[in-house]
Amino acid sequence: MDYSLYQLSWIFVLCSFIGWILSTSAAAVREKKFVDVGFLYGPYCPAYGFGAVLFVLFLSELHNSLFFLFLGGVVLSFLVSLLTGFVLERIFHRKWWDYSRKRFQFGGYVNMPYTVVWGLLAVVFISFLNPFLERLISLIPMNVGNILLIVLFSIIGIDLVGSVTGVLAVNSRIRKLSVVSEVSENLQKTADLMGEGLTGWVSKHLSRAYPNLEANKLLAARMEKERKLEEEKEKAGVFAVGCSFYKLVCLFFLGAFLGDIAETIFCYATTGRLMSRSSVVYGPFSIVWGLGCVLLTAILYQYRNRSDSYIFIFGTVVGGAYEYICSVFTELVFGTVFWDYSKIPFNLGGRINLLYCFFWGIAAVVWLKILYPFLSNLIEKIPPKPGIVLTWILIVFMTVNIIISGLALARYNERHAGTAASDSTISSFLDEHFPDERMKRIYPNAIMVKE
Repeated sequence: MDYSLYQLSWIFVLCSFIGWILSTSAAAVREKKFVDVGFLYGPYCPAYGFGAVLFVLFLSELHNSLFFLFLGGVVLSFLVSLLTGFVLERIFHRKWWDYSRKRFQFGGYVNMPYTVVWGLLAVVFISFLNPFLERLISLIPMNVGNILLIVLFSIIGIDLVGSVTGVLAVNSRIRKLSVVSEVSENLQKTADLMGEGLTGWVSKHLSRAYPNLEANKLLAARMEKERKLEEEKEKAGVFAVGCSFYKLVCLFFLGAFLGDIAETIFCYATTGRLMSRSSVVYGPFSIVWGLGCVLLTAILYQYRNRSDSYIFIFGTVVGGAYEYICSVFTELVFGTVFWDYSKIPFNLGGRINLLYCFFWGIAAVVWLKILYPFLSNLIEKIPPKPGIVLTWILIVFMTVNIIISGLALARYNERHAGTAASDSTISSFLDEHFPDERMKRIYPNAIMVKE
């Protein structure tokens, strides 16, 4: 089913309120008192509303397969929790939640048992709650519903601005009280020194009893050494150190280019035909591969020294989920399917298949173990000032490239549906510079799905 912006907006609002009730009730039972667990002041948790919208957009077509619906909920919640926690920490310089002391966690941002709960919630939501909400939304007159949405989103927007302003003010006060933090840190160091002898004895005992701990200690020592090396590079003014913004932008372009070349070679080897695998109209760049490289680097950067099997399994699962999400997104936005695996065994809705998921796992190992170290060192050799200027030139170029590509695809879709060109200059430009023949060369496997 195709959902309108009106329906998605109401799903967001209703599920934000329902999520606030459930989370607040659970906290009240646990703490034996009322606890408002929301980030905002009002009775709503946008995280639940956002999660519900994602479930509706990306998981609705899996309603006939409870297992894949559950698995999709697990993976989607994992990615949302990870990216949300990462972004919030970079913005506010503090962790809003930290699961680093939990046994089954990832990066401190994700508690794996919670993702299982979200998987079950996805099944319940898609199978039962969402149909009920659709009927409820249909009972609201459209004119009244639009007015209510404007009022509710205005309230949420004002609440968000006030909450963010408050958090930034608190962070400012915390920085002014840095002397207190230094005193606390010195006290902690004293306590650590007092327990050093006992800790050392226990560590030696565990090392003899569990030899694998030595490997973990070596891994931790190696990561600490790399962290200090990155700090030294930052002090020396090296361009794009570590997993920084400029490093990720450069890796996006390199990954997009190398991914396009790799796919072109693979298609030629398997079909005997040279065909474009680009996502944009200008240049051999595959956006899916570029974003995939950025995603793998950002998520697995701190785990890049783990075993090949660990990275392979993670890359297989996340890569498959990422490709599925990209397939749904491009179909929703552009009305076009850029790949179809329905004729390949072990596929899911034609969007992904098991063999290519394994390719994502292999690509993750090759990327993190071989390509990333080489490309990272190459990027860091760029002089800082020219590197920054070049990065922003590439960002502007790709932004314009994506916008023109989107417009060209939309017009291509209109021509395919028999829609006449409007009198606008943009339509005339697109018809002249991106006719059907050129679009077919750029997107040879594109399938129009919207009339």
